[in-house]
Amino acid sequence: MAAVAQCVRGALRSRYPLLSLSLRTSPRLLCVATQQKNTSQNLEEDQSQSQNEQKAEPSSAEKMLAEEKAKLEEQLKEVTDKYKRALADAENVRQRSQKLVEEAKLYGIQSFCKDLLEVADILEKATESVPKEEIKDENPHLKSLYEGLVMTEVQIQKVFKKHGLLRLNPVGAKFDPYEHEALFHAPMEGKEPGTIALVSKIGYKLHGRTLRPALVGVVKDA
Repeated sequence: MAAVAQCVRGALRSRYPLLSLSLRTSPRLLCVATQQKNTSQNLEEDQSQSQNEQKAEPSSAEKMLAEEKAKLEEQLKEVTDKYKRALADAENVRQRSQKLVEEAKLYGIQSFCKDLLEVADILEKATESVPKEEIKDENPHLKSLYEGLVMTEVQIQKVFKKHGLLRLNPVGAKFDPYEHEALFHAPMEGKEPGTIALVSKIGYKLHGRTLRPALVGVVKDA
């Protein structure tokens, strides 16, 4: 220790004469300076270690935050998917409900129309039953009655058409099981098999849907 003090005093004597003089007069001052230097180095080491520990701690916290973020993002994705599916289901229900309402508006009168078809059938048979040769000016009452029946029949067909109810009189057309009901099949010369040769009862369609099929006779192969 004496050798170290001597070396330090020699170095300081050349650069700091006054300090050398003070060291010569007070040997304890060198020891105090050395202790302070060692203390300063220890403090710096402690601070460096503390900073390293602080750096390590945020790393662990960041890892936890990243895991929590991943969990929250996954939960958000699941909730978003459920929300989108719920919206799609609600839209499907809305469209189905709207379709049912529209169909109810269109076909809600079909029961009433079926009852009116019987009236139209009676009018048609009434006009067909009047002999055409009897409709003369000499028979004004019969002529007026016939013309009234015809006018009523025309008017009721106009009302039917206004509400989407149309006649099916498929003479000569191909047989369609969705629109026609075959009463019989018979061979007929000059007629193509599968076509309708006779309409026994007029059919009707309501807004494109068969309300009452036409009763028909169909041509078959001889």
